[in-house]
Parts: sequence; structure tokens; C-alpha cells
Amino acid sequence: MTIASVSRRGLGLGAAAALAAPALAQAPWPNRAIRMVVPWPAGGAADLTGRIYANALSQKVGQPVVVENRGGATGTIGELAVAQAPADGYTIMNASTTISFIPSLMKDLAYSATRDFLPVFQTMSVPQLLLVHPSVPARNAAELIALMRAANGNFPAGSSGIGSMQHLVLELFLRGAGVRANHVPYRGGGPALADLLAGSISMYLGNVNSAVAHVRSGGLRALAHTAGTPRINAFPDLPPLYDTIPGFDTAEWNGIFVRTGTPPDIVARLSAMLNEIVVEPGIQQVMRNGDLTAGPNSPEQFAAFFRSQSEMLQKIIVETGMRLE
Repeated sequence: MTIASVSRRGLGLGAAAALAAPALAQAPWPNRAIRMVVPWPAGGAADLTGRIYANALSQKVGQPVVVENRGGATGTIGELAVAQAPADGYTIMNASTTISFIPSLMKDLAYSATRDFLPVFQTMSVPQLLLVHPSVPARNAAELIALMRAANGNFPAGSSGIGSMQHLVLELFLRGAGVRANHVPYRGGGPALADLLAGSISMYLGNVNSAVAHVRSGGLRALAHTAGTPRINAFPDLPPLYDTIPGFDTAEWNGIFVRTGTPPDIVARLSAMLNEIVVEPGIQQVMRNGDLTAGPNSPEQFAAFFRSQSEMLQKIIVETGMRLE
């Protein structure tokens, strides 16, 4: 993508001042530190991914890229801070999947994800695993669906909380499979996994990187993955859920956004640098080590993906009448 030149306004200062215009023009971006807002606490996936890219981006631009964790209120505190920042490329955001569906869960937001932010680059994605306790006599997704149909809704399925991504993926699964379950919401993925390991619930759709050790140890059984690809790195022989439920394709993701109104040349340069970073062997190895998927993508591709995710997930929220606790 060609980086557009920065336009200059007429200064109206006469011929002498006009000759000096190039020297007075805005300095090339970036000429000072960049703030990367992560709207989640330190230590989570969005924070860790953000720091990987922030460190690499800092080396590219020769300026500090400082990660600022602004957690709270399901990501909306940090997102509001970015929506209120100048559209100058010095505040960027590594947001998570939640930004695509939170407008349907919280009606009184002081900003609009689609109006106030420009998608620049999808930094990573991580699929969910369809997990069951080893006592569940199902060896694949079709057998699990048959068991659930026979249970007629009396089948305990956990999520990491009402309105969480795991809850939404569970609802997508139930609707796609045409079955019901006894939904058991938890306050986070950790407690849900703990109860699945203990056998207190029978199934859970959890991130591959949080469950991989339990599956490999035999503490849990993975029946399928949710990504729209035939294989995932962590479990190459595990089938995709779309083999059983046609069209099933979802994953959690993170992505870089900037304020709407950010100059196109800055967006283009930021996109180009992030695309250079993501293919570096060291970055790819870090992603594989975390069972994450990352690859080149354009602002247009990420924007189209963001729209499709928002439509799909917000539709589920509206149809189920889901509300935050």
C-alpha cells in the first residue's frame, strides 16, 4: 500500500513564509512515544500479545511504544479512553473480541466501536476447544450432540460468565447442533475449567491455550476445535467443529485499532510495519508457543472480519436476550 503524503494547509503568511513551509510542516510520524492501550488487566492474552507487538514496533519506529493497561467494565474503560484520545496515531489500542459485541450487552456506552475506531491489524486469534470430562461417553462432537439431545436440556455446560465469549460460543454451538443444555456460568475461565476437571460440569468451550495441558495430561477430552481451518497447531489431529456443524467458525482474537480520523498515511505505515513484524520467525515462534495464530492482514481485511464478527455475535445476544450480570 502506498503511503500518502501529508497534506499542508495554506499558511497565508506571504511568499517568504511559504518558502519556509516545508520546515514548518508537521514532523513525520512518529517523533515521540506511542501509547498502546490494552483495555484489560496485565497478564491476560490481550496484554501479552500487545507487549509482543509493542516491543517489536518500538524497534521498527525508533520510539518507545508504551503499553498502558486500562482494565475494568468488560474492556469499556480502556476503549473509552482511546475514543477520547486525539486521532494522531500516538494512541493505539490492542482490543479483544469483546469490542465486537459489547454494544449489545451495554446499551449506554459513551462511544461507538464502529464509529469511533478504525481496525488496522488483527494481531492474533485463538480457537476454542469443545471439552468434556473424561467420564462423558462421547469421542467426537456428533456423539456429544446425541447425548445432549437424549438428556433433553439436563446436561451441565459451563461458561466463563454470562455475556462472555465462551458463553456466546456455547450458544452458537447449541443453536447449530439443535440441542439444549443446563448453562452454568462462572466468574472466569479458571473456575469453569476447575469444575470441569472435577466433573461438576460435563462440557465447556474454552481457549486452546488455557486447556492444552489438561487435554495432554488426560484430565480433559477435546472433541473438536472451533476454528474455520482443518488443523490447529496444538492438536493437529483434532477435527474442526464445522465437520459436524456446517459453517461453524469462530475464535477469540485481538486487534490493533486507532481513532477514526487518524491520517491515512499513518494508518498505512502502521499496517505495513505490523505486517512486517508478524512474519518475523521469532514472532511466529512466540505465537506457536502460545498456541496462537497470527499472519499478515490488511486494514480492509480486518475491518471486514470485525464487521462479520460483530454481526454474528450481536445477533446471538439479541436473540437470546442475554444481559450482563
